[in-house]
Amino acid sequence: MSKLNEPHFSQLQFYTTAPYGCSYLPNRVARSQVATPNHLIDQEVYGELIRAGFRRSGAFTYRPLCDACRECIAVRIPVAAFLTTRSQRRALTRHDRLTAIQRPLIFREEHYALYQRYQLTRHAGGGMDLDSRNQYAQFLLQSQVDSRLVEFREGEEGLLRMVSIIDLLPDGLSSVYTFYDTDLPGASLGTYGVLWQIAQCVHMGLPYVYLGYWIKDSPKMAYKRPLPPARSAIDGEWRLLQDDAP
Repeated sequence: MSKLNEPHFSQLQFYTTAPYGCSYLPNRVARSQVATPNHLIDQEVYGELIRAGFRRSGAFTYRPLCDACRECIAVRIPVAAFLTTRSQRRALTRHDRLTAIQRPLIFREEHYALYQRYQLTRHAGGGMDLDSRNQYAQFLLQSQVDSRLVEFREGEEGLLRMVSIIDLLPDGLSSVYTFYDTDLPGASLGTYGVLWQIAQCVHMGLPYVYLGYWIKDSPKMAYKRPLPPARSAIDGEWRLLQDDAP
């Protein structure tokens, strides 16, 4: 393990994982850089790590560090400069019956069932479609920072359509993971979820939504396709991200 040079990270250690199969691009091998120890990653340090292009998965804070690939691009949206497109406004209208409800980070069978259906549709064969209840809880319900679980329910029946795990940062919101009903005809739930988080940042007076990683050639990430004026973390600097970026 070696220390990162950034002064805010002087007490942290970083290690690189062994190679593993990429979940997003076929025939690719991935590696990650993980920040440790977890108990030193408080709210302030976590915010610094997110600004450096890291991301959280359960109790682990990491960023891609693959040997021969740089396709994972950390993306954030400066909300003050964001303007909706016509298709995004259609998504807002299409799902205007959704109600957002904040819940504690605890296991609920209804959430897990929706997660399983989402994984079977969107990530079949990638391993996550076989997640047990314990694996689901470790992935989404463990957090050492200020995290929110938000349900999106529709109509008077209160049908569960989507669940988002979101971290509150000093300068914005970090979208940890979102899963939703993939059987709803004509839905744009992934897009709606991103737009809802942007609206929340506006309401809270926070400047950024951090969307995690986007991979241009991964259909699974189509809903994250850079929303103007998206920025990407490249070589430690946030730059304007063009839609045709690697």
